[in-house]
Amino acid sequence: MPDAREARFSYEGLDRVIHERARLSVLTSLVAHPRGLAFPDLKRLCGLTDGNLSRHLAVLQEADLVDLEKGYDHNRPQTLCRLTPSGRTRFLEYLAVLEQVVRDAQTAGGKKAGDKKAAGLAEPA
Repeated sequence: MPDAREARFSYEGLDRVIHERARLSVLTSLVAHPRGLAFPDLKRLCGLTDGNLSRHLAVLQEADLVDLEKGYDHNRPQTLCRLTPSGRTRFLEYLAVLEQVVRDAQTAGGKKAGDKKAAGLAEPA
């Protein structure tokens, strides 16, 4: 097994369940809305179809990242989606690993982490 220095760029914390684009979108939407989001609102924010969102939510629910609460709003069926406490923790840990990826890539590319001008993000003069 390689030591930590040899596997410096292995990024073991990049969770495959979270790393998929649509699921990353779902989790980002839910972390920004701690009280949860109704299914149609989440679908709109993520730009997904009903079936696609349902499938991704099933994967996230199976991994104990999200909780789905079925109920009614004005006599209409409604599904409320929210992060579980462990889901919030795992997602924030995942984001910390992504931040490390960005820092490592900037350092390897000769740019300082957080340097907007060096990263090409500074406003033009």
